[in-house]
Amino acid sequence: MFLLRPFVAEPFKIPSGSMEPTPVPGDLILVNKFIYGLRLPLLDSRLTPGELPRRGDVIVFRLPKDPKIDYIKRIVGLPGDTVSYENKQLVINGKPVPETPLPDYFDPGTMTYYKQYMEKLGQQHDHRIMVNPDAPPYVIGGPDNFPHREMCHYNLEGFVCKVPAGNYFAMGDNRDNSLDSRYWGFVPERNIVGKAFVVWMNFGAPKNIGLIH
Repeated sequence: MFLLRPFVAEPFKIPSGSMEPTPVPGDLILVNKFIYGLRLPLLDSRLTPGELPRRGDVIVFRLPKDPKIDYIKRIVGLPGDTVSYENKQLVINGKPVPETPLPDYFDPGTMTYYKQYMEKLGQQHDHRIMVNPDAPPYVIGGPDNFPHREMCHYNLEGFVCKVPAGNYFAMGDNRDNSLDSRYWGFVPERNIVGKAFVVWMNFGAPKNIGLIH
């Protein structure tokens, strides 16, 4: 397993609620590091070909502004896509992403009601998202400066970004509790560690064990 870990699969623990309700805090997940091609550690090159990341993939990646930190988010925009998010509606290349309303969710910890939707990105499985209708579309104070910042335009209702070549746009499923590409910018392809595919343990919530969609 020691030899396989750098190349094939690696365990991670979910530290925050930014991807709720998909993985939740405390989930132990496995990440497929082979699916996008076998990458040599510490080198910006691949030994084997692999699939291209797709819309809807849940990925673990090195944070662009601090590569020592691993993040988990969902890919919503591919290279060349135009991604906008205004009035809590995700739009890809001019087409609103289909959403099916679900029952509201009440978080007793924050005393907050969330709208829940079943969202469909491309041909992937549907996945649940959470939206706080009273929260702004991105953190007050605005986004960080980041590479290709000129590809994004922000206003009070949201933003629109053109994803540059070799990069991806990633967001959390807990849309109003997630620091993601809205704030720190695009995810370079070379920063992607792999695709999260299963929750294999959560000692506090064993019902979460299963495949990640």
